[in-house]
Amino acid sequence: MRIVMGAQNCGFGPAAELVAVSRLLSGHERIFVGDGVAAAFARRNADAFDGIREITGTAVMDGLLERSDVVVSVMDADLVVRSVVAGRPVVMVDSLLSFWQIRRPLARIRDLCASMPRSSFAAADRHLSTLSPHERLIAAHLLATHSVVQNFPGVTRRMAELVGLGVDPGGGSSPKMHVTGSVIDVEGLRNLPRDAEPQYDLLINVGGFKNFLLDFDANNDYIQLLRRWMVDLLRDWRRFARVLVCGGPFGAHRDQTVSVAGRQAECRFVRQRELLGHVASTPHYLLAPGLTALHESIALEQLPLAIHEQHYAHVFTVRQLGDTLFGRMAARFADVLPYHRVPEDDFAGTAELVRTAGRIREDDELYARFRQTVNERIEHYVSLTPAQRQQGVKELRDVLDGQPLSSVMAGIIPIPPAPAAGTRE
Repeated sequence: MRIVMGAQNCGFGPAAELVAVSRLLSGHERIFVGDGVAAAFARRNADAFDGIREITGTAVMDGLLERSDVVVSVMDADLVVRSVVAGRPVVMVDSLLSFWQIRRPLARIRDLCASMPRSSFAAADRHLSTLSPHERLIAAHLLATHSVVQNFPGVTRRMAELVGLGVDPGGGSSPKMHVTGSVIDVEGLRNLPRDAEPQYDLLINVGGFKNFLLDFDANNDYIQLLRRWMVDLLRDWRRFARVLVCGGPFGAHRDQTVSVAGRQAECRFVRQRELLGHVASTPHYLLAPGLTALHESIALEQLPLAIHEQHYAHVFTVRQLGDTLFGRMAARFADVLPYHRVPEDDFAGTAELVRTAGRIREDDELYARFRQTVNERIEHYVSLTPAQRQQGVKELRDVLDGQPLSSVMAGIIPIPPAPAAGTRE
């Protein structure tokens, strides 16, 4: 079976989830399609695919879809629409279903899906043009053959609302929706040596960073603030002699090493399975609060400390997990600016976080407050006992747990058995 696969270009989360799904389907031909940060992640983890095609929005893309047996989209709404136009069954995978903000009645989105022309992607795209980016993701669920949704607070209610809309746009039954637990690379986690000697004292994972607004060279105030803080982190914490800072902003020529008083921070882009090894072995872990990285940490029995929000989805995630130790410990820009309001909107909220990071970086008084409050958060984190950390992991697992992804996917796309010994395919 030929499977064409793609992921939303927002950080590394969607692409990492696509890699996890792809590894489960290794008995099939798996072709990645896409560009940007998703393609960068796919290239760095090329062993998860049988082919990588860095294309988007072209006749070549449509031709690939038409020659596929099934399509898998991780939060890429356009790929779902293209698949429907091409007449291909499509699986929509989503780790943020309860996050998407809807401004109009769900029934209106359903009706737009039902009347969407299938003559071309351009026609379908124009038809759905009144929908916001978030509403378009909801439309993708209604258009998809199957939806696989990662568990999170609010997911059950949102799924019930979608299923309760009644018949799907094709005139069949309600949307086929499946809730799952972690959408992560289970095989990679399983094969990690659990007694490996740590190479670093502290791991900091900033994720892919790049999205609809953030970029490595534009709207990058967060990364510039991080670079300033790296020097002071090494000054303030003698116990962190070896630090690894990893993520998209440090790919290619952007890698660097910061040294202070014999202590060192390596800033570089690492492959996913190498990162998992460091999560498993490094005693202390700071991460931008993306859900994929959080799920990986939980699976490895590691309680991380969330660092400041890069975009509005991070604000939402930390808030929704506010009753857990992870949520209570999280570093927030509100620590520095207690009365500062982040708009309840994906784009406007993210833009405000960019401005906030810039203000803190440029204002020495605000930066001193930032440095102090981060140190307070780290001080509390490193003082936790093993039992407290285990309880923190259990809290998160209780909130986020669900049916294994392998079981869910096997019920949608049959996985062929491995060839018997002594036989050839």
